[in-house]
Amino acid sequence: MKKLKLALVSLLVGGAALLMSSCVGSFALTHSVLNWNKNVGGKFVNELVFVAFWILPVYEVSAIADLLVVNSIEFWSGKNPVATSYQMVDTDHGKYIIEGDEKGYTITHQPTGQQTRLDYDAESATWAAEIDGTSYPFMTFVDDSHVKMITPEGDFRVVELSEQGVMAYREGVAPLMADNGRN
Repeated sequence: MKKLKLALVSLLVGGAALLMSSCVGSFALTHSVLNWNKNVGGKFVNELVFVAFWILPVYEVSAIADLLVVNSIEFWSGKNPVATSYQMVDTDHGKYIIEGDEKGYTITHQPTGQQTRLDYDAESATWAAEIDGTSYPFMTFVDDSHVKMITPEGDFRVVELSEQGVMAYREGVAPLMADNGRN
């Protein structure tokens, strides 16, 4: 009987330790619902949806799901299963699925399955595209108002982050792109 009580107390203490461990989490599911609500329409539509989601208990359910399931997964695995974002873009060339993570984006062409990976390296402040296993840097932040952008020739040009700077860059590379058959 004494062993049974000790086992029961150990189980309760262990369970309490799991429940009391700090797994506050990011509440990514609840934030996703809120962010979606903010982009539904104008401010009046957003407010109506906001109130309706409290009445229907959408926010309450998402918060409880975050609290009991998603944040626990995030605590134990280090990754939030809801935090990955994606968007589908429909173009004249097919649909593209853009999935975001903590390092960058994966762009998948829907009909062919061809993927391009865009990664940001914080140490060098550089964006690079990974194509067929090779990384190609294409933009590096110089300061708050300038970036180095790749040209069709493969060299880099400093571009001012303004309407005039972007237009000058486009006008400068357009003839080079036409010469390379990219226009």
